[in-house]
Amino acid sequence: MRRPGAVIVAAVAVAAVLAGAGIFWFLRSGDGPEQTAERYLAAWQRGDTAAMRALTADPPADFDRRVTGTRDDLGAVRQRFTVSSVGDPDGGRAGGSYRAEITLAGGRTWAYQGTLPFVERDGRWLVAWSPQVLHPELREGQRLRASRAWSDRAAIQAADGTDLRGSSSGSVEQLVGPVAPASADAAKKLGAPYRKGDAAGADGLQRQYERRLAGTPAMAVQITGADGSVVKTLQRFGGAPGQPLRTTLDLKVQEAAGRALGDVDKPASMVALRPSTGEILAVANKPGGYNRALMGRYPPGSTFKVVTAAALVAGGVSVSSPVGCPATTTVGGRTFKNSENEAFGTVPFREAFAHSCNTTMARLTVDRLGEKRLAQVAAQFGFNAPLITGLPAVRASYPATGDATALAAASFGQGEVLTSPLNMAGVAAAAASGTWRSPRLVDAALASQAVDAGGRRPEPQHRLEPAVHKALRTLMPAVVSEGTASKVSFPAGTAGKTGTAEFGTAPEGGEPPTHAWFIGYRGDLAFAVIVEDGGTGAGTAAPVAAEFLRSL
Repeated sequence: MRRPGAVIVAAVAVAAVLAGAGIFWFLRSGDGPEQTAERYLAAWQRGDTAAMRALTADPPADFDRRVTGTRDDLGAVRQRFTVSSVGDPDGGRAGGSYRAEITLAGGRTWAYQGTLPFVERDGRWLVAWSPQVLHPELREGQRLRASRAWSDRAAIQAADGTDLRGSSSGSVEQLVGPVAPASADAAKKLGAPYRKGDAAGADGLQRQYERRLAGTPAMAVQITGADGSVVKTLQRFGGAPGQPLRTTLDLKVQEAAGRALGDVDKPASMVALRPSTGEILAVANKPGGYNRALMGRYPPGSTFKVVTAAALVAGGVSVSSPVGCPATTTVGGRTFKNSENEAFGTVPFREAFAHSCNTTMARLTVDRLGEKRLAQVAAQFGFNAPLITGLPAVRASYPATGDATALAAASFGQGEVLTSPLNMAGVAAAAASGTWRSPRLVDAALASQAVDAGGRRPEPQHRLEPAVHKALRTLMPAVVSEGTASKVSFPAGTAGKTGTAEFGTAPEGGEPPTHAWFIGYRGDLAFAVIVEDGGTGAGTAAPVAAEFLRSL
């Protein structure tokens, strides 16, 4: 037996001797079986079947399929082949061996010793083909494969450990998501050990936490016959069961949210949070099919005044500061008005907020805040920031306004300001607790693994200035006790903000359609409600919120 490279050393010695005699002779590349072995295994390792075939004597017509099919059937992630030994040529034949190390799904390595027979053809050494080249125990018509056995899929649970599979709530089913046979494309994206047809999460939490829930399948490397029957098991690997996923959903709160939307006859959604932690307690959508609570993008209307008021208070306006609330005000040539052209004259800021004076917010924002400052405070309430909920969710958007007119519109949630019910529930939660926390649906450690598209890890929270928090705890209760929501029967201790957000195009001679909003908090519970094309916040969304709180 000779180690690879021995012939190269000999060739150098012969060349040196002959050079001294004035004769030069060069070995051709591939003249020895050692070089053929090295080139063949290198091509096999990189998956170059054309190069392998060129180094094979009498390759079968389906040579490429046999080589690539073996790798695919094993689900190999990586493969490494090295020459072990090459024997001395004898009568145009030589024997050799190699070591194979195949990395299978889950980082499991299967190693074996293979054989490489060589034959000389027209002065070239080639690998003499047989199925034993792929594996020494493989026979014609047989295949190598890695069979897998998945454990039972782990459960997705409510906060109290209740299994959410089979929930009677369509909104919960939407969050959990379905499990279905993986398509070829889905299996490719998931990577090993997945194959087409494997059960995999198709949407929602099932898809987001697929590997955690599914675990790692047990595996056996086998030789199978033409009919798929097992001829021999070469090696077994143990699997690992999936791990349950505990969500933050509170089923009592979830049921209350579902009941509150029960009589709404237009698309609507509600999100409830725990302000002290950012935990999502309930997500309700009506109808199903689209998770508007997390993915919907709407102008927030006057619910955005919570943010604007926070910026004004931070800039020196107190809840008792006298401010003007005329029926209309003009900024940059555009006239802004209050709902139904209401005018309250000069009133304390608390009263202007409670009655949702657009003119007050527009004028004060342009005269005292400016675009940069309002954008800074909006960021403290999660605008323009990625969320780390544990599920995909759109971020609230506060774009640059460009001029005073656009800034005035943005001050009461119109213009290009867009947000979701989840985002606005976060705004209400910040007003309740004094800290904006990214809403989350799963354990904080799992949720915090997320990064945004730029590769940055999002900030999980922003603390409001104490004076701002104190002011909001005065302003928002006034909306319910004496302002726009005072005619709605809320439980004691409720604070909130109505919103009537224009969208689309106004009919000729009429007003544009509006989404109805209400956001608020009571104790350590914050929430947001939107009814699409629902009219006014006070008339449509606030009663839904009140029904929700009363049924808890």
